[in-house]
Amino acid sequence: MRRLGSLLAAGTIALSLGVTMPARALIVFDPNNYVQNVLTAARELQQINNQITSLQNEAQMLINQAKNLANLPYSSLQQLQSSIQRTQQLLAQAQRIAYDVQQIDRAFSTSYAPATNSQSNQMLISNAQSRWQNSYAATQDALRVQAGIVGNLDTNRIQTSALVTSSQSASGTLQATQAGNQILALQAQQLADLTAAAAAQGRAQSLEAARRASAQDQGREQLRRFLTPGQGYQSSNVQMFH
Repeated sequence: MRRLGSLLAAGTIALSLGVTMPARALIVFDPNNYVQNVLTAARELQQINNQITSLQNEAQMLINQAKNLANLPYSSLQQLQSSIQRTQQLLAQAQRIAYDVQQIDRAFSTSYAPATNSQSNQMLISNAQSRWQNSYAATQDALRVQAGIVGNLDTNRIQTSALVTSSQSASGTLQATQAGNQILALQAQQLADLTAAAAAQGRAQSLEAARRASAQDQGREQLRRFLTPGQGYQSSNVQMFH
């Protein structure tokens, strides 16, 4: 019995020693610390989200800047220049008295000059024929310029439609500005055509008015010669038209 009691006592001591765990192996849950860790992680996640949003905004800003700096893919400059060149060529083909100050002054000092007693009948007739040819040529030139401008109308219609479409579909400020500038250039070209038509028509009207004035002056001179005693009328061959 003594021995059994000793064994039980020894087992009890051994069991108590075996189940005893060191303090460092215990897991302790701290709610405050856990909350602080969660808040810290949430703040870091929010900072990351803010950085991502900032990068997205910067990327969109760069995209918008690229759009604003993009050139307009359509240009009507070549067509406008071609229309202006056609009108200029028609003006440059003006016959006889053209758009030149010296040439005009020379014509009005010769064939359009007032008839004088020193001029022969043949000279008066030649001047009248020259004036008629000038008026005829100026009228033809005016009609040719007007026909050329009418021919430009279809080109202007196509360019206007294309430029308006480009302006409406512009992706940035630069494209919209360039489209607007080209529309202004088209309007300037149309004004140039109108100016050319007015100049050609005015030239024809001015030469016709000058022809009539010179014809009246020449008629008075010829009448004076006819009525002058001793001189009388002398017939001569006259060729007015080709």
